[in-house]
Amino acid sequence: MGKSRTTGGAATHQACSILLKRREQMHSKRSVGCPGSYSAHGLYPLSTYCRPWRVSRRSLNEGAVKTSARDKRAPDLLARFAIFAPWLMLMTLSSCGEERRPPASFMFGDLPVSGSLADARRAGFTACIPTNADMRCRREGVFFERQGPFSAAVDLDGGDGSGGFDHLTLWHPTDQSALIAITDKLRTDGWSECLTPDGNRWADQAVYQHQGSPVFVALDLSYWSKRRLTVYPAVRANIPQCRQ
Repeated sequence: MGKSRTTGGAATHQACSILLKRREQMHSKRSVGCPGSYSAHGLYPLSTYCRPWRVSRRSLNEGAVKTSARDKRAPDLLARFAIFAPWLMLMTLSSCGEERRPPASFMFGDLPVSGSLADARRAGFTACIPTNADMRCRREGVFFERQGPFSAAVDLDGGDGSGGFDHLTLWHPTDQSALIAITDKLRTDGWSECLTPDGNRWADQAVYQHQGSPVFVALDLSYWSKRRLTVYPAVRANIPQCRQ
């Protein structure tokens, strides 16, 4: 009897040990953190819940290939940068050292046609909106050749307006045919009218000139949103060619 009890107790103890070990292993797989993570059974030994990182030969080979590819690309990138670096430096230096000079001041009646920001402000074009590349200064209630009133603006080169402007632009905010009153008046006063050819920056314009006049005028024949009438100094090199 005693032997059977002893044998049975040993078996029971062994079975319990196996169950506890399996339970501990299951909890150790769920634990997160290393070292010193806690589970329902307290702090586990380092060997129980910390599994070392395993690095296979395949992963080492893949890492070597990726590193080798990056090493091969690096000289190519450096070579390309070395080619373009001088040009980038020259462009930067030229833009920094460039000094914009406004055109000569010129007025047609009481309206500025070319000049500096100061000229525009003196003529009442004080509603200025700057951007990164240019500045537009506006004035309302403008009359041209006794026709109007119109909205008018000068577009200055440079975000600070330091490059000045070389033309005057007029438009009507609501009536796109209002500018025709100006061109009718010009024709009555003996100004010539011609149309620009297609395919250049002066396309779809009617150009008005008068011998001895210090300006010429261009009117949009086709337009987007607002029809414009622009007034330029009558410099021969700037006058567009007409259709043949």
